[in-house]
Amino acid sequence: MSYPLKIWRKLSVLLPQNKIDRLKKIAAISSVSLAVGLCLLKVIGAALSGSLSIFSSMIDSLSDIIASLITLISIRISGRPASCDYRYGYGKVEALSALAQALFIAVSGGFILYDAIWRLIEHRYLSQTVIGIAIMVISLILTLILVAFQRHVAKLTNSQAIMADSQHYSVDIYTNLAIIASLAVIYWWHIYWIDAAMAIAAAIYLLHVAWKLGRYAASLLLDKELGEDIRRRVIEIVASHPLHPDIHDLRTRDLGGHYMFEFHLELDGAQSLLEAHRHTEEVETLLRQTYPDAQIIIHQDPKGIDEERLDRHLTGSGCSISTKP
Repeated sequence: MSYPLKIWRKLSVLLPQNKIDRLKKIAAISSVSLAVGLCLLKVIGAALSGSLSIFSSMIDSLSDIIASLITLISIRISGRPASCDYRYGYGKVEALSALAQALFIAVSGGFILYDAIWRLIEHRYLSQTVIGIAIMVISLILTLILVAFQRHVAKLTNSQAIMADSQHYSVDIYTNLAIIASLAVIYWWHIYWIDAAMAIAAAIYLLHVAWKLGRYAASLLLDKELGEDIRRRVIEIVASHPLHPDIHDLRTRDLGGHYMFEFHLELDGAQSLLEAHRHTEEVETLLRQTYPDAQIIIHQDPKGIDEERLDRHLTGSGCSISTKP
């Protein structure tokens, strides 16, 4: 799963924090409200038509309610300012929310897969497919509206939780289309097994999405390095300082909507502490021009000193970008 985070972050800078928090809360409340409405609608559809696909979609909507409530709670918590006990802030609560949603999607997919296999074995027939189609068309339209709104909010706020919730409901769009198609085939050609077959396909897709979403959330919680483009940009910004200083041991991470940069800045050892501090502040100011919300930790080192460095012990493809020319 990839998102144009750099563009989204530029848009979010244009909005005040209270506006960002308000948009995130509205998106989360809308998600919960729609999930409740769709769940009730699909209960009626599953009861009248006997469709496993609609019943499976209802189970998924039920999990949406729980997932959306988690999103709403996480947004409230992540918006808190840093405290004495949590000095990096609460931004990663949203990553926990994304991980929880991945779990709910996986559980839903497993339940649908199990039930669909039994439906194939039992050879059950459906009734009132027209009602089922009408209900699923209404669900599809409402879901499309919500996803469009969520994506708009995600672009403006760079919220991980809203992005994850939007991804979840994007899955519902495809599953709703599949269910409508299967019910239409049953209505026109009386091929009843296709209901369970479509449910199996939807379950497999849900499990795939759960894996991708869970892996993405885990990478945030494990402080995976930011993209190579961001690391390159940090190095270029530091090198643009009039002294053209070198850096080493650069570490980057996402704190949950805000970046954090740590590195050692190599300066002339003959400088006074006051001069070194002034140059460091200048480098930090340059970085904040591009990343205004970033947390920046800079350690000054005398240039040319031979010392133990983190860069010498790192392994893996993420080490391809050197902090030295």
